[in-house]
Formats: sequence, C-alpha cells, structure tokens
Amino acid sequence: MKSEYINSFYKATKDVLRLLVDIEPQRGDLKVVNCFASNKDANVELGVKGDLKGKILFSFPQNMTLEMVKIMSGMEMDKIDNFASSALGEIANIIGGNALTLLSEYNYTCDIDPPQIYIGNYESASALNEKALQMPLVTPIGEFDITIFLKE
Repeated sequence: MKSEYINSFYKATKDVLRLLVDIEPQRGDLKVVNCFASNKDANVELGVKGDLKGKILFSFPQNMTLEMVKIMSGMEMDKIDNFASSALGEIANIIGGNALTLLSEYNYTCDIDPPQIYIGNYESASALNEKALQMPLVTPIGEFDITIFLKE
C-alpha cells in the first residue's frame, strides 16, 4: 500500500479532530492485518470508489466516542445512541472526504459511499482476500484505529 494513502488519512484525521474536538492524535505503529474486523465498541465503514477502490474502517472505544460527542455537542451521554452514532459517522465522513481531497493531489479521483455505522464488534460481510493496514491513533481522550484497504 502506498504511503500517500496512509499519510492522506492521517493528515485529514489530525486536521478534523483538531477542528471539531480540539484534540491532536498521534500515530502509532502501522500493522498489517489479515481481516477487516474490529472488536472496538463503535465502527464506521466508508466505501471508496473511483481510481482507488476499497474500504476504510474507523474503530472507536465507547468512552472516546461519548467524550467526542460531549465535546462537540455539550451533551453528557452514557451510551452510544442514534445521536452519538450519527455524530461519529459524520466525523468519519468528513475525514474521508478530506483524505480523498488530499489524494487528488496525487491525481487520484475518488468518491466515498455514505458511512455505515456498526455498534459492537464488526466484521466485514465481504471477506477481503488481501491484507489491510491498521493505523492506531492515540489521543488525550482515548485510542482508536483506522484500517485502510485501498487498491488501484
């Protein structure tokens, strides 16, 4: 997988979380994963189509999800409800759109499908035969992962 894919998603994530939630994520070590799955509490999948095809999976623990929603809305929540999951989907959607805009600087023309939100463990219905890259991100309010599977 090309470094511009990873770097575009990392830069977009940093910019969006700095703007919307006032936190600065730090990237952990990239890992190659064999399956497109997560055991985190809230997961958002974005499909990518165009010059690049694939999926992006954002995976958050419950406490981080609730803290992000609290920071953005001022509302204290004790569970991930429709409002919280919608906010999470919108964050992922904005990050995805910004990342694809950054990738356009490398002459890739792509679009994203609307976010699919999964509460609880996630495993892709369509098994991917290829490996994906998982990028762990550490923030002051929790750790989350972005799993990237893109191909030309």
